Amino acid sequence: MAESGNILIYGYGNPGRQDDGLGNEIIGLAGDWAKREGIKGLALDSNYQLQVEDVTMIHDRDLVIFVDASMRQDIADYRLEPVQADPRATFTMHSVAPGYILALCREIYGQHPPAYLLHIRGHEWEINEPISDKARENLQKAWVRLRRLIRKPEKAMSAIDDFNSAE
Repeated sequence: MAESGNILIYGYGNPGRQDDGLGNEIIGLAGDWAKREGIKGLALDSNYQLQVEDVTMIHDRDLVIFVDASMRQDIADYRLEPVQADPRATFTMHSVAPGYILALCREIYGQHPPAYLLHIRGHEWEINEPISDKARENLQKAWVRLRRLIRKPEKAMSAIDDFNSAE
């Protein structure tokens, strides 16, 4: 059995809005892979959005990787960026940003785990449509790199530059 560590991958987005479902889609890939490879210590979750209650899922992790679709023009395919704790609430309806979840974790538990946000570039955002071909290509590229990081989580901090260099 392969060991991974105490890692949470949390994908979020609306799978009913084409490429917005990229975060959820990567959770399916990760679950299938972890089962097939016998990866232990990998927790997976997905939802439409992050909520304050998610702090209970991250507080005791060694590493958290949030995954979301991105509209950012400065991201070609994907990018992994560190998430900094940010106590400023950025509520959108009931959702909050990853930085707020970390800040809340620090406030409640006295610390927070290292966390990253994996942005996967999306291109189409219509309702009830499948993920676009270009976004699916970006998803596959990001997934190949993310698997490597999951296998060697102790190198996650130093691996960010290498992770992004393949763009």
